[in-house]
Amino acid sequence: MSDLLPAGTDVDAVTLHVGDLAAQTAYYQRALGLTTVAERAAGVVLGRRGVPVVELVHTPGLPQPSRRQAGLFHTAVLFDTETDLAAAVLTASRDPRSRFVGSADHLVSQAFYFTDPEGNGIELYHDRDRSRWEWDGGMVRMATEYLDPQQFLEQHLSESAVDGITDAAAQVGHVHLQVGDIASARRFYVDALGFEVTCEYPGALFVAAGGYHHHLAVNVWNSQGAGPRASTLGLGAVRITVPTRDELDAAADRLRHRGLAVADDGAELRTEDPWRNAVTLAVAA
Repeated sequence: MSDLLPAGTDVDAVTLHVGDLAAQTAYYQRALGLTTVAERAAGVVLGRRGVPVVELVHTPGLPQPSRRQAGLFHTAVLFDTETDLAAAVLTASRDPRSRFVGSADHLVSQAFYFTDPEGNGIELYHDRDRSRWEWDGGMVRMATEYLDPQQFLEQHLSESAVDGITDAAAQVGHVHLQVGDIASARRFYVDALGFEVTCEYPGALFVAAGGYHHHLAVNVWNSQGAGPRASTLGLGAVRITVPTRDELDAAADRLRHRGLAVADDGAELRTEDPWRNAVTLAVAA
């Protein structure tokens, strides 16, 4: 039984429970330039060029999540070029329903942070070339350094990129979660699921497969000591894809070996982390 998720592991669309489907759909279309990939009985899948980024599920009546509970910290949308990123940052910042919460140079990437109208965190980012990433003993060097939004837009924004925003590629690059404690998160996401630790930061852990800087991160900055989640708006599920069915079976074996419940419907696996954050695994399309 393999102990690790393979190279080629990726993060797929993040499922969000939303209270106002029409408003949330309009926001992600206008602010992020996403288009409809598929329609569902209870919602819609949005993305770029047919690649899903978010699945919005209409779940009226659920409460807003507390800032201190476990759940979604942000969904990180990855762009191929700095120009494509700049176009998305501009349209997101122009939307009056967006809340801009900061920007940062993380050495491996450049990132801009927003919050959607229902309080879900969004990161928009571009990776620097992998040849510029610095590694030390299997850990990638990341930091949070100042990134001037105005200067970035002046250097990289183009009118054609804004006009053609829906034609530019984008995908979920990673997902960042709030959890109750780092040790339990490590046992689930590293020991059981099979990610490798790529960076440790005060109050946070970054994990990945195949040498990426991180496919998933967890932190306790707002949620230290949080218990299992109640049913709320916000995160519905994190979806991870692997290259083959054999790798899917190996992940199921690892999870079950550690006493974790796994549902397998033949197409995907479904399990939960210690805070009832749903995690699904499937073979990449």
